[in-house]
Amino acid sequence: MQGKESNLSFDNAIRLASKIVDHMSLVIKGKREFLQYLTTAFLAEGHVLIEDLPGTGKTTAVKTMSHIVRDLDFKRIQFTPDLLPYDITGVEVWDPSSSSFILKKGPVFANIILADEINRTTAKVQSALLEVMAEKQVTIGSRTYPFEGIFFVAATENPIEFEGTYPLPEAQKDRFLMKLSIGYPDEESEFEIIKTNPSKNILNKVLPICEPQEIQEVIESVDSVFCDDRLIHCVINIAKKTRTHSSVEMGVSPRGSLMLIKACRAYALVLGRDYVIDQDLITLAPLVLSHRMRMKNVKKSAENLIMEVTSLEIQKIPH
Repeated sequence: MQGKESNLSFDNAIRLASKIVDHMSLVIKGKREFLQYLTTAFLAEGHVLIEDLPGTGKTTAVKTMSHIVRDLDFKRIQFTPDLLPYDITGVEVWDPSSSSFILKKGPVFANIILADEINRTTAKVQSALLEVMAEKQVTIGSRTYPFEGIFFVAATENPIEFEGTYPLPEAQKDRFLMKLSIGYPDEESEFEIIKTNPSKNILNKVLPICEPQEIQEVIESVDSVFCDDRLIHCVINIAKKTRTHSSVEMGVSPRGSLMLIKACRAYALVLGRDYVIDQDLITLAPLVLSHRMRMKNVKKSAENLIMEVTSLEIQKIPH
Protein backbone atom coordinates (compact mmCIF):
# COMPACT_ATOMS: atom_id res chain seq x y z
CA MET A 1 0.00 0.00 0.00
CA GLN A 2 1.97 2.97 -1.22
CA GLY A 3 1.19 6.64 -0.91
CA LYS A 4 2.56 9.75 -2.49
CA GLU A 5 6.08 9.96 -3.85
CA SER A 6 8.82 11.33 -1.63
CA ASN A 7 9.65 15.02 -1.86
CA LEU A 8 12.80 16.84 -0.83
CA SER A 9 11.73 17.41 2.79
CA PHE A 10 10.90 13.73 3.22
CA ASP A 11 14.22 12.80 1.66
CA ASN A 12 16.01 14.96 4.24
CA ALA A 13 13.95 13.53 7.09
CA ILE A 14 14.59 9.96 5.95
CA ARG A 15 18.31 10.63 5.56
CA LEU A 16 18.60 12.08 9.07
CA ALA A 17 16.54 9.27 10.66
CA SER A 18 18.83 6.70 9.06
CA LYS A 19 21.90 8.66 10.13
CA ILE A 20 20.73 8.59 13.77
CA VAL A 21 20.53 4.80 13.72
CA ASP A 22 23.91 4.52 11.97
CA HIS A 23 25.66 6.70 14.56
CA MET A 24 24.11 4.87 17.51
CA SER A 25 25.30 1.60 15.95
CA LEU A 26 28.87 2.80 16.48
CA VAL A 27 28.34 2.21 20.20
CA ILE A 28 25.49 -0.32 20.43
CA LYS A 29 26.80 -3.29 18.45
CA GLY A 30 24.58 -5.80 16.63
CA LYS A 31 21.27 -4.26 17.73
CA ARG A 32 20.17 -2.21 14.72
CA GLU A 33 16.56 -3.37 15.01
CA PHE A 34 16.36 -2.20 18.64
CA LEU A 35 17.95 1.13 17.68
CA GLN A 36 15.36 1.55 14.92
CA TYR A 37 12.59 1.07 17.50
CA LEU A 38 14.25 3.51 19.92
CA THR A 39 14.61 6.11 17.15
CA THR A 40 11.00 5.50 16.11
CA ALA A 41 9.77 6.34 19.61
CA PHE A 42 12.02 9.40 19.75
CA LEU A 43 10.71 10.77 16.44
CA ALA A 44 7.11 9.92 17.36
CA GLU A 45 7.51 12.01 20.56
CA GLY A 46 6.80 8.93 22.63
CA HIS A 47 8.56 7.37 25.60
CA VAL A 48 9.98 3.87 26.02
CA LEU A 49 10.07 1.29 28.79
CA ILE A 50 13.13 -0.95 28.36
CA GLU A 51 12.80 -4.21 30.25
CA ASP A 52 15.91 -6.34 30.17
CA LEU A 53 18.65 -8.00 32.16
CA PRO A 54 21.53 -5.98 33.67
CA GLY A 55 24.52 -5.34 31.45
CA THR A 56 22.74 -5.55 28.09
CA GLY A 57 23.26 -1.88 27.18
CA LYS A 58 20.02 -0.17 28.23
CA THR A 59 21.71 2.82 29.86
CA THR A 60 24.39 3.10 27.17
CA ALA A 61 21.78 3.17 24.40
CA VAL A 62 19.95 6.15 25.93
CA LYS A 63 23.21 7.97 26.67
CA THR A 64 24.25 7.47 23.05
CA MET A 65 21.00 9.00 21.82
CA SER A 66 21.66 12.10 23.92
CA HIS A 67 24.95 12.59 22.05
CA ILE A 68 23.32 12.61 18.60
CA VAL A 69 21.65 16.04 18.80
CA ARG A 70 23.66 19.13 19.67
CA ASP A 71 23.04 20.91 23.00
CA LEU A 72 20.58 18.38 24.42
CA ASP A 73 20.40 18.24 28.21
CA PHE A 74 20.63 14.65 29.48
CA LYS A 75 19.75 13.58 33.03
CA ARG A 76 19.84 10.17 34.68
CA ILE A 77 17.57 9.44 37.64
CA GLN A 78 18.40 6.37 39.74
CA PHE A 79 15.10 5.28 41.27
CA THR A 80 15.32 3.94 44.83
CA PRO A 81 12.70 3.18 47.52
CA ASP A 82 13.57 6.35 49.49
CA LEU A 83 13.14 8.72 46.51
CA LEU A 84 10.53 11.48 46.96
CA PRO A 85 8.44 13.16 44.22
CA TYR A 86 10.21 16.51 44.55
CA ASP A 87 13.56 14.72 44.06
CA ILE A 88 12.62 14.40 40.40
CA THR A 89 10.25 17.32 39.76
CA GLY A 90 12.01 19.97 41.84
CA VAL A 91 10.70 22.26 44.56
CA GLU A 92 10.04 25.93 45.23
CA VAL A 93 12.31 27.33 47.96
CA TRP A 94 12.15 30.64 49.78
CA ASP A 95 14.75 33.19 48.71
CA PRO A 96 15.26 35.77 51.49
CA SER A 97 17.10 38.20 49.19
CA SER A 98 14.11 38.58 46.87
CA SER A 99 11.44 37.77 49.48
CA SER A 100 9.88 35.25 47.09
CA PHE A 101 9.84 31.58 46.19
CA ILE A 102 12.23 30.46 43.46
CA LEU A 103 12.21 27.19 41.57
CA LYS A 104 14.94 24.67 42.25
CA LYS A 105 14.57 22.49 39.17
CA GLY A 106 14.62 18.72 39.39
CA PRO A 107 16.17 16.36 36.83
CA VAL A 108 12.92 16.15 34.80
CA PHE A 109 13.82 19.58 33.41
CA ALA A 110 15.93 18.02 30.67
CA ASN A 111 15.54 16.95 27.04
CA ILE A 112 16.40 13.28 27.46
CA ILE A 113 15.79 11.49 30.76
CA LEU A 114 16.94 8.04 31.76
CA ALA A 115 14.71 6.74 34.55
CA ASP A 116 16.86 3.85 35.75
CA GLU A 117 15.13 0.94 37.52
CA ILE A 118 11.83 2.76 37.66
CA ASN A 119 10.17 -0.16 39.45
CA ARG A 120 12.43 0.29 42.50
CA THR A 121 10.53 3.32 43.77
CA THR A 122 7.02 3.79 45.13
CA ALA A 123 3.90 4.39 43.05
CA LYS A 124 3.73 7.96 44.40
CA VAL A 125 7.13 8.79 42.92
CA GLN A 126 6.40 6.90 39.70
CA SER A 127 3.24 8.97 39.26
CA ALA A 128 5.26 12.17 39.59
CA LEU A 129 6.49 11.41 36.09
CA LEU A 130 2.92 10.97 34.81
CA GLU A 131 2.05 14.62 34.15
CA VAL A 132 5.50 15.31 32.71
CA MET A 133 5.35 12.41 30.26
CA ALA A 134 1.75 12.97 29.20
CA GLU A 135 1.51 16.77 29.13
CA LYS A 136 5.14 17.97 28.82
CA GLN A 137 4.68 20.10 31.89
CA VAL A 138 5.14 19.85 35.63
CA THR A 139 3.15 21.45 38.42
CA ILE A 140 5.09 22.50 41.51
CA GLY A 141 3.13 24.23 44.22
CA SER A 142 0.58 26.45 42.53
CA ARG A 143 2.57 27.00 39.33
CA THR A 144 2.75 24.96 36.15
CA TYR A 145 5.97 24.92 34.15
CA PRO A 146 5.57 23.86 30.49
CA PHE A 147 8.43 22.19 28.63
CA GLU A 148 9.47 23.28 25.16
CA GLY A 149 11.32 21.39 22.46
CA ILE A 150 12.57 17.81 22.64
CA PHE A 151 11.43 15.73 25.61
CA PHE A 152 12.10 11.99 25.73
CA VAL A 153 11.90 9.60 28.68
CA ALA A 154 13.43 6.12 28.62
CA ALA A 155 12.74 4.04 31.72
CA THR A 156 14.45 0.76 32.52
CA GLU A 157 13.45 -2.11 34.74
CA ASN A 158 14.90 -5.51 35.60
CA PRO A 159 12.41 -8.31 34.77
CA ILE A 160 13.88 -10.96 37.09
CA GLU A 161 14.07 -9.15 40.46
CA PHE A 162 10.80 -8.73 42.35
CA GLU A 163 11.95 -8.23 45.94
CA GLY A 164 11.92 -4.53 46.81
CA THR A 165 10.22 -3.54 43.57
CA TYR A 166 6.93 -1.78 42.86
CA PRO A 167 5.12 -2.84 39.66
CA LEU A 168 4.14 0.06 37.43
CA PRO A 169 0.42 0.91 37.59
CA GLU A 170 -1.56 0.69 34.34
CA ALA A 171 -1.87 4.48 34.05
CA GLN A 172 1.92 4.78 34.10
CA LYS A 173 2.50 1.96 31.61
CA ASP A 174 0.03 3.56 29.20
CA ARG A 175 2.25 6.65 28.99
CA PHE A 176 4.99 4.64 27.31
CA LEU A 177 4.73 4.40 23.54
CA MET A 178 6.69 1.15 23.44
CA LYS A 179 7.96 -1.57 25.71
CA LEU A 180 11.30 -2.81 24.37
CA SER A 181 13.98 -5.37 25.13
CA ILE A 182 17.57 -5.33 23.86
CA GLY A 183 18.52 -8.95 24.49
CA TYR A 184 21.96 -10.53 24.41
CA PRO A 185 24.26 -9.75 21.46
CA ASP A 186 25.27 -12.39 18.94
CA GLU A 187 28.76 -13.92 19.20
CA GLU A 188 30.38 -11.60 16.65
CA SER A 189 28.92 -8.47 18.27
CA GLU A 190 29.89 -9.59 21.77
CA PHE A 191 33.45 -10.19 20.58
CA GLU A 192 33.56 -6.63 19.21
CA ILE A 193 32.09 -5.24 22.45
CA ILE A 194 34.72 -6.99 24.58
CA LYS A 195 37.56 -6.02 22.25
CA THR A 196 36.69 -2.33 21.82
CA ASN A 197 34.59 -1.54 24.97
CA PRO A 198 32.52 1.02 23.02
CA SER A 199 30.69 2.48 26.03
CA LYS A 200 34.08 3.60 27.41
CA ASN A 201 36.17 4.22 24.29
CA ILE A 202 33.65 5.31 21.64
CA LEU A 203 30.61 6.85 23.36
CA ASN A 204 32.32 10.08 24.44
CA LYS A 205 33.76 10.48 20.93
CA VAL A 206 30.34 10.36 19.24
CA LEU A 207 29.76 13.87 17.91
CA PRO A 208 26.37 15.51 17.33
CA ILE A 209 25.08 15.05 13.79
CA CYS A 210 22.26 17.63 13.81
CA GLU A 211 20.71 20.61 15.57
CA PRO A 212 17.54 20.46 17.71
CA GLN A 213 15.64 22.39 15.03
CA GLU A 214 16.48 19.71 12.45
CA ILE A 215 15.08 17.01 14.73
CA GLN A 216 11.92 19.09 15.27
CA GLU A 217 11.46 19.23 11.49
CA VAL A 218 11.78 15.45 11.23
CA ILE A 219 9.26 15.05 14.07
CA GLU A 220 6.84 17.32 12.20
CA SER A 221 7.36 15.22 9.06
CA VAL A 222 6.09 12.10 10.87
CA ASP A 223 2.47 13.30 10.81
CA SER A 224 2.68 13.69 7.02
CA VAL A 225 3.65 10.05 6.43
CA PHE A 226 0.79 8.48 4.47
CA CYS A 227 -1.32 5.80 6.17
CA ASP A 228 -4.13 4.19 4.19
CA ASP A 229 -7.57 4.31 5.81
CA ARG A 230 -7.75 0.52 5.53
CA LEU A 231 -4.76 0.21 7.87
CA ILE A 232 -6.36 2.64 10.32
CA HIS A 233 -9.55 0.53 10.34
CA CYS A 234 -7.37 -2.54 10.85
CA VAL A 235 -5.81 -0.98 13.97
CA ILE A 236 -9.28 -0.14 15.31
CA ASN A 237 -10.37 -3.75 14.78
CA ILE A 238 -7.26 -5.05 16.56
CA ALA A 239 -8.06 -2.86 19.57
CA LYS A 240 -11.73 -3.94 19.56
CA LYS A 241 -10.71 -7.61 19.54
CA THR A 242 -8.58 -7.13 22.65
CA ARG A 243 -11.54 -5.56 24.47
CA THR A 244 -13.80 -8.57 23.87
CA HIS A 245 -11.28 -11.43 23.91
CA SER A 246 -12.01 -14.10 26.52
CA SER A 247 -8.39 -14.10 27.76
CA VAL A 248 -8.20 -10.33 28.30
CA GLU A 249 -9.30 -8.49 31.43
CA MET A 250 -8.45 -4.99 30.15
CA GLY A 251 -8.09 -4.29 26.44
CA VAL A 252 -6.36 -1.62 24.40
CA SER A 253 -7.68 1.95 24.78
CA PRO A 254 -8.22 4.43 21.92
CA ARG A 255 -4.95 6.04 23.01
CA GLY A 256 -3.22 2.75 22.22
CA SER A 257 -4.69 2.75 18.71
CA LEU A 258 -3.62 6.35 18.18
CA MET A 259 -0.10 5.62 19.40
CA LEU A 260 0.24 2.57 17.14
CA ILE A 261 -0.57 4.63 14.03
CA LYS A 262 1.83 7.37 15.16
CA ALA A 263 4.57 4.78 15.74
CA CYS A 264 3.98 3.19 12.33
CA ARG A 265 4.38 6.56 10.64
CA ALA A 266 7.67 7.23 12.43
CA TYR A 267 8.89 3.68 11.80
CA ALA A 268 8.19 4.02 8.08
CA LEU A 269 10.33 7.16 8.05
CA VAL A 270 13.16 5.37 9.88
CA LEU A 271 13.04 2.59 7.28
CA GLY A 272 13.17 5.06 4.39
CA ARG A 273 9.49 5.33 3.39
CA ASP A 274 6.88 8.09 3.38
CA TYR A 275 4.02 5.59 3.64
CA VAL A 276 2.95 2.89 6.11
CA ILE A 277 2.65 -0.75 5.05
CA ASP A 278 0.88 -3.68 6.72
CA GLN A 279 4.22 -5.16 7.85
CA ASP A 280 4.74 -2.07 10.03
CA LEU A 281 1.60 -3.01 11.97
CA ILE A 282 2.75 -6.61 12.34
CA THR A 283 6.16 -5.47 13.63
CA LEU A 284 5.04 -2.70 16.01
CA ALA A 285 1.67 -3.87 17.37
CA PRO A 286 3.20 -6.17 20.05
CA LEU A 287 5.65 -3.43 21.12
CA VAL A 288 3.02 -0.68 21.32
CA LEU A 289 -0.10 -2.53 22.52
CA SER A 290 0.84 -5.49 24.72
CA HIS A 291 1.90 -3.48 27.80
CA ARG A 292 -1.43 -1.60 27.69
CA MET A 293 -3.37 -4.82 28.31
CA ARG A 294 -4.09 -6.91 31.38
CA MET A 295 -4.51 -10.64 30.87
CA LYS A 296 -6.86 -12.72 33.03
CA ASN A 297 -4.18 -15.39 33.31
CA VAL A 298 -0.78 -13.80 33.98
CA LYS A 299 0.94 -16.85 32.48
CA LYS A 300 -0.56 -16.05 29.06
CA SER A 301 1.43 -13.75 26.81
CA ALA A 302 -0.16 -10.47 25.72
CA GLU A 303 2.50 -10.21 23.00
CA ASN A 304 1.51 -13.55 21.45
CA LEU A 305 -2.17 -12.62 21.54
CA ILE A 306 -1.49 -9.28 19.83
CA MET A 307 0.60 -11.00 17.14
CA GLU A 308 -2.19 -13.50 16.52
CA VAL A 309 -4.97 -10.90 16.38
CA THR A 310 -2.90 -8.55 14.18
CA SER A 311 -2.11 -11.32 11.70
CA LEU A 312 -5.79 -12.27 11.41
CA GLU A 313 -6.94 -8.66 10.95
CA ILE A 314 -4.26 -7.95 8.34
CA GLN A 315 -5.58 -10.87 6.27
CA LYS A 316 -9.06 -9.30 6.28
CA ILE A 317 -7.91 -6.01 4.74
CA PRO A 318 -9.68 -5.54 1.39
CA HIS A 319 -7.39 -5.06 -1.61
